[in-house]
Amino acid sequence: MNSTRILTAEIPPELAGARWDQAMARLFPDFSRSRLQEWIRSGAARLDGVMAPARQRVLGGERITLTAEALPVATVEAQAIPLHLVYEDDDLLVVDKPAGLVVHPAAGNWDGTLQNALLNHCPGLAGIPRGGIVHRIDKDTSGLLMVAKTLESHKQLVDQLQARSVSREYLALAQGVPTAGGAIDEPIGRHPTDRKRFAVRHGGKPAITHYRIAERFAAHTLLRVKLETGRTHQIRVHLAHIRLPLVGDPVYGGRARTPAGASPELIMALRGFGRQALHAATLGLLHPSTGEYLEWQSDLPEDFRTLLDALRQSTP
Repeated sequence: MNSTRILTAEIPPELAGARWDQAMARLFPDFSRSRLQEWIRSGAARLDGVMAPARQRVLGGERITLTAEALPVATVEAQAIPLHLVYEDDDLLVVDKPAGLVVHPAAGNWDGTLQNALLNHCPGLAGIPRGGIVHRIDKDTSGLLMVAKTLESHKQLVDQLQARSVSREYLALAQGVPTAGGAIDEPIGRHPTDRKRFAVRHGGKPAITHYRIAERFAAHTLLRVKLETGRTHQIRVHLAHIRLPLVGDPVYGGRARTPAGASPELIMALRGFGRQALHAATLGLLHPSTGEYLEWQSDLPEDFRTLLDALRQSTP
């Protein structure tokens, strides 16, 4: 994958009076504003052959030369960690992440993450923000993630997320039995007293979650959940808010519920499920280069399937 290109453009008369970084954003829409500003500051972008401040006003007719190079954006070590890839081409990767694998290095998990594994598989990702990972799922959530392999693809996929055109469907095992599906439109922000948690709260960021019933059990429900927005812990927070917390959720789940007359096997299966019962099952998007709609599915992992089987055997 060639990580450096020389691009040129002439500032058209209609952009006269605009700031240089604003003109750059109009002329090179495949790159983010922050990345273009980085190139201006470093001298990779030049105006009539010389470095100029981003705030400089342009007159029109100037010639821009841009050395579009993927600069390292993080010092994350490449590590040989197995990856389950369900799709890969020159622009895009789709990964099926197992439960227990952290997505990005952070306090307490500085290595052994999905980003470490991706850098080992594709070293060029060192020049893409966050190693190309466009969105994330929690450590103990399993399923599908998309990864951009070029700066252009990263910009395209981020734009799709912001436009809410990426299709993401999860399977979630909730405690409780709702009468029907619905939508949860409640803002999410940091918990007022516990900074590691999130909560539905006034002044939070807009968040919309759609859910429908996939399968009913005596005291639990398998839900198909679609995200319209992508806030941290969104599904977990929203479902707990409507009193349908996820089985096994150590933060938002509360005390484990067991149906009346549950067998010892079911009680053991519910209490022994050591993570939130949440799986990113379907991912759909427009290919960043071709515009073709692509969609992938991920089968439920074995621990989730085993728990569902135990519930089915105990449900009349």
